[in-house]
Amino acid sequence: MRITQLLFGIATYIPGVYRLFSRGSGGTGSARYCYSVWLRHLVMAHERGLTRKPPGVVAELGPGGSLGIGLAALISGATTYYAFDVVRYASHSGNRAIFEELVSLFKRREAIPDDGEFPNVKPCLESYAFPSAILGDDHLEQALERGRIEALRNALLNVDQDTVRSGRISYIVPWYDAGLLAESSVDMIYSQAVLEHVDDLPFTYQALYRWLKPGGFMSHQIDFKCHRTANKWNGHWSYSRLVWKLIRGNRPYLINREPHSTHIGLLEEFGFELARDITIKDTSGIKRAELAPEFRDISDDDLVTSGAFMQAVKRK
Repeated sequence: MRITQLLFGIATYIPGVYRLFSRGSGGTGSARYCYSVWLRHLVMAHERGLTRKPPGVVAELGPGGSLGIGLAALISGATTYYAFDVVRYASHSGNRAIFEELVSLFKRREAIPDDGEFPNVKPCLESYAFPSAILGDDHLEQALERGRIEALRNALLNVDQDTVRSGRISYIVPWYDAGLLAESSVDMIYSQAVLEHVDDLPFTYQALYRWLKPGGFMSHQIDFKCHRTANKWNGHWSYSRLVWKLIRGNRPYLINREPHSTHIGLLEEFGFELARDITIKDTSGIKRAELAPEFRDISDDDLVTSGAFMQAVKRK
């Protein structure tokens, strides 16, 4: 057990402690990271025949430190972007700087930053060349037209409140209501290392199903590791409910400790068709004898699955 995590969890019940030490999630403060993540999701969706071009209306769960991944989607051709988070992390000035760098990356048709630059970013691609089959010259000429980019820039200027709906960009914090978006109004929903943090997964999957258009799709990279709460990557499954409650403390979120099979089951339950499931295996973690009683029935496959890239379609 990592005693520091236990002590910090307990300390979060002291007012102000969590806010003092909390940081924005993920690497979204880097334009190149955001560019890489968006294009990886887009390329993988194109390979599966889920989309031929950037979807029109996109939604993101947990944008973290910036809205950069969604801005990359908009610059590449999406018309509308919804960002949902439980804590406000994205900064106005940071978003503007990332936006300008992203525009430059697309203008240069920059290759997708690969595993050498971002070794921990998934999914991996067979080729990191700029995806000209999706973003051809004619498409990019329209997407990067000066008036369109200026309109996106102006929309971004309004993203300085907890909840902003500028028409093109909506940043909604916190989100707990499936009625925030109209039913069947979104073409694509994505997340990057976020669904492992969501406390109420059934509610979330139900909301995602409601928002997607028939035939619309989701694209999620999910990390099942312990997020530094244990000495081994799957050590969080060795903690009893009481110990985990103390580690969680009064934080607005941590990780939900749900394994890969939980997500598979929820996709089936709420009417999705699984289009892709790429799992990452790691046998270096704790063994079955070390599991807490509530995790003793975990499957052998779940026990060694440390991550997964999943794409699913809403059945028509």
